[in-house]
Amino acid sequence: MMRVMQVLADAVLIVHFAFIAFVVVGLLLILVGMVRRWAWIRSLAFRLAHLLAIAVVVGEVWCGMACPLTTWENRLRVSAGGAAYGESFVQHWLHQIIFYDFPPVVFTIAYSVFGALVVLTWVMAPPRRKSGRGPTRVA
Repeated sequence: MMRVMQVLADAVLIVHFAFIAFVVVGLLLILVGMVRRWAWIRSLAFRLAHLLAIAVVVGEVWCGMACPLTTWENRLRVSAGGAAYGESFVQHWLHQIIFYDFPPVVFTIAYSVFGALVVLTWVMAPPRRKSGRGPTRVA
């Protein structure tokens, strides 16, 4: 059972990394897509998911909440008989990428600025709904 908890903790860490990658890489792709005029960056579904993702992060830091994924991962690691942030291979490297030791205000400012940039992209390159109409036929 302890091994299962360790694997689940690593899975939560991977999901956490994927979430962060979606937010960060998503913004970079939107910015590059604005310059390169990529139509797909205006997908309403993609942009809503991206905006919601950063809104959750900004909301958490403004409310002083710990990230639920971090909390869940730590609980699983403790359930596995280890300390929070024990060292598996996956955990070691993803933690090196994800977690930094800065005062909380640094994260609050960074996440808020990042969220503002995401909102700014909505102004500069607003998403579009698909029309749902097929090609116009000429009779």
